[in-house]
Amino acid sequence: MRHFAKDIADKYYPKAEKIRLVMDNLNTHKLSALYETFPPQEAKRIWDRFEFIYTPKHGSWLNMVEIELNVLMGQCLNRRIDDMTTIRKEAKAWQQSRNNKKAKINWQFRTDDARVKLKKLYPTILS
Repeated sequence: MRHFAKDIADKYYPKAEKIRLVMDNLNTHKLSALYETFPPQEAKRIWDRFEFIYTPKHGSWLNMVEIELNVLMGQCLNRRIDDMTTIRKEAKAWQQSRNNKKAKINWQFRTDDARVKLKKLYPTILS
């Protein structure tokens, strides 16, 4: 995230006043990560260019990806495989099987839950 954020700010959007970046709520996505990489003034300058919008810890696409990767590991890659060709072949076969079964994640986070847990993100209508 560190060098990527600098590239976004300086190379891709150097003229933008504020860059809105949506990302997962990981511990690497904190101001301290920039201070570990850059001198203090540079870290602060980069940080100030962004408006960070964090996805909920238990309601993000990354959680769904992690769930599916755990299924892949348990059903397909749960043994020693010596070469990338075999891994690719096995993973592709597993993916086709999952797609043919129309396998889905039983996602529990619903809009009504979001309105309660993420109150500050939803506008309120004044009567």
